[in-house]
Amino acid sequence: MSTARVMSSEYMWWAKTRSHATYNLANSGLVGYPLAELPVKIEDLEINGPSYYGYEPLQRAIAEKCRVSTDCVVAANGASMGNFLALAATLEPGDEVLIEHPTYELLVSAAQYLGAEVKRFPRRFENNFQIDPRDVELAISPRTRLIVLTNLHNPSSALSDETTLRTIGAIARQTKARVLVGEIYLDALFEKTPRSAFNLGPEFIVTNSLTKVYGLSGLRCGWILADPELVQKIWRLNDLIANSPAHAAELLSCIALANLDRIRERSRELLAANHASFNRFLEERDDVRASPPAFGTISFPQLKSGKVDQLCSLLREKYETSVVPGKFFEMPDHFRVGLTCETEIFAAGIARLGKALDELSQESH
Repeated sequence: MSTARVMSSEYMWWAKTRSHATYNLANSGLVGYPLAELPVKIEDLEINGPSYYGYEPLQRAIAEKCRVSTDCVVAANGASMGNFLALAATLEPGDEVLIEHPTYELLVSAAQYLGAEVKRFPRRFENNFQIDPRDVELAISPRTRLIVLTNLHNPSSALSDETTLRTIGAIARQTKARVLVGEIYLDALFEKTPRSAFNLGPEFIVTNSLTKVYGLSGLRCGWILADPELVQKIWRLNDLIANSPAHAAELLSCIALANLDRIRERSRELLAANHASFNRFLEERDDVRASPPAFGTISFPQLKSGKVDQLCSLLREKYETSVVPGKFFEMPDHFRVGLTCETEIFAAGIARLGKALDELSQESH
């Protein structure tokens, strides 16, 4: 439990200054989709345009993708801004927010920055990081105003099914709380992607973007789905923070959304190959524990012996490879692996991870 106000994110500082490597297994988003492969001409773009409370063609495109009405959509500067706006619009200083553990560090940091009292409910490694709604029910109180979770889970890629989410929604209604679900990784199930939690009731708020699954981080095309009354509140709140987005990015986002099928196929092929490589790697190792991922862009193995920080330093300094230390997810004996780079780079990266693990094991003996 914490009410301390934070002014920065240690994880984001690390990600921007320490995660880069020749073999980058720290990135949770698909390797960048090339602009040259989008059917875009210079005359399709413009610097200025009518973006006030949303650029109407982009609002329609997002609404069509999500199968909702446009009055339920707030376009945001990536899912990170979407998360911040959703938290800021639903929490007052001193409000209680209940957040999964482990989770994406910025969700906790942003809530603390906003002056909320942060409580946690567990996702247990022994249960493959699945949510047990009984843990949510035990942790919630009459002061809880928001329950926060990710689906697919960051850092493990665990999927919460609709029954679990419905139960959490019912628990939230007991205290008139809302449920914020980050769905930025959910499309990595491709044709098996379930419908958004937004469809499960008015207490649900959802954030998403084109970043992680589609390799379109540079567009900063994110969004929030919420009930129309909350949507209007978020738009007005955004006036104080981001105001107007880059119009050229809005135009490119419309083009990307119109061509999402072809972009999706590239992601599907790359992830299928990398999943196969990583699952073989896990089968061959007895020094790490993780359920072989069936979907998603990330995995969160446990190092059975030794120090993860030592492993990460060895990887960077000797093997030109990076993974995310589990300390950024409050689980220091784990590390997060991104399955998102080109297949040849990924295969070489996990080979280097294996060598570093072997060396670490030899040093411990």
